[in-house]
Amino acid sequence: MLAQLLQAVLRDPQWAGKLTEEDRRALSPLFWAHLNPYGRFRLDMDTRLDLTAA
Repeated sequence: MLAQLLQAVLRDPQWAGKLTEEDRRALSPLFWAHLNPYGRFRLDMDTRLDLTAA
């Protein structure tokens, strides 16, 4: 949802002139925060996923 809102703002001509290249670079971590570049994964083998949740 955040990405869709951000896309709508970036399409707006009024905002297009206000954002600098530095501003646009600062947006990048928003889209990559879910990735783990170090290859480390924390597993909790004592907890199970609730697969019955709707």
